[in-house]
Amino acid sequence: MEESDKVNKENFLHPLSRYYGQVKPENLVFNANLQEFSQKVGYIVNLQTSGKITSEEAYRRVKALWKTLKYSKKELGIHDEPSNES
Repeated sequence: MEESDKVNKENFLHPLSRYYGQVKPENLVFNANLQEFSQKVGYIVNLQTSGKITSEEAYRRVKALWKTLKYSKKELGIHDEPSNES
């Protein structure tokens, strides 16, 4: 397999979306983590839907991924911004 074929396959399997938020290093890292979370949740859902893993196992895996994402947000120092709504 040629290098360009590997790159095309990787881009197909793991597409990255453009980031439109405030450009700060911690936001870019969190966005990458969020996209990875999303991709992995999609894989887990597909495994559960096709009967490869149980609903309980899918829940356990998603919960573990969520904890990892939540921890990365805390470690990067990203805080919820206060709402402007009254």
